[in-house]
Amino acid sequence: MTISRGSVPSPKYQRLAADLRRRIAAGEWRSDVPLPVESELEQQYGVARNTVRLAVDVLVNEGRLVRLQGKGTYLKEHPVLDHCAFEPVPGVGLLPAQRSSLAAPSEVYAVEADRAGRSLTVDFEMLIVRARVDVAQRLGLRPGEAVVVRRQLRLMDREPYSIEESHYRAGLAAGTALMEPDPVPGGDEQVLVELGRTEIGAVDQLVSRMPGPEEAQWFQGGPGVPLLVQTRVTYDGRGPVRVIETRYSADRCRLVYGLGELTARSGP
Repeated sequence: MTISRGSVPSPKYQRLAADLRRRIAAGEWRSDVPLPVESELEQQYGVARNTVRLAVDVLVNEGRLVRLQGKGTYLKEHPVLDHCAFEPVPGVGLLPAQRSSLAAPSEVYAVEADRAGRSLTVDFEMLIVRARVDVAQRLGLRPGEAVVVRRQLRLMDREPYSIEESHYRAGLAAGTALMEPDPVPGGDEQVLVELGRTEIGAVDQLVSRMPGPEEAQWFQGGPGVPLLVQTRVTYDGRGPVRVIETRYSADRCRLVYGLGELTARSGP
């Protein structure tokens, strides 16, 4: 077995890692069976043991493989859950916010977990903090103004899945259930409707970045596994209502966006 050089010269261990990555994607190995030991890969590829070790290190750092003491090297598999970030729902006479998952995101997570046969648990926090510069800009505030943050730490089958933080102007949240230290029956969306601030649209920004120390400790991901960060700014007819920042471990979540008319769709 040989390692393709490709169009750009690269260290041999990186080319070996690329070929192992290809074989993993092709389904050559099962998650319950250890990969060939280093000596076997050394013979298969005709390379030095250190080259094999470095290549495997690359895939361990990417979160694709895990070394189990005394057992060998295995595929590291996290069940990936599809999260419907937005999907139109057919319905005549519904408000725009009622025709999509924008209307009740918390309920969407519960439905998706149940559909996948997984157990969803949520830890909730309410905080009053100084607005970050980016949050302040999106809400039309001055940097450092107070905002109310409602945070949900979601776990799937007890494995960290996402951190969601909804940022509200302090003036909007004051005197409402948004100041309560517990989830609101019917969701925050119900409070906004009662305040006359029904969300009718949103803009999403998606970025990928490496986790900070506290995030890495909470998500317990591999050293090379990034976060997928979705920042959603919601609007009503008067302007921005809230900023929702949700961070996912990139190996455990796939965001799904449905656009246009989907009544003829047959698959997920």
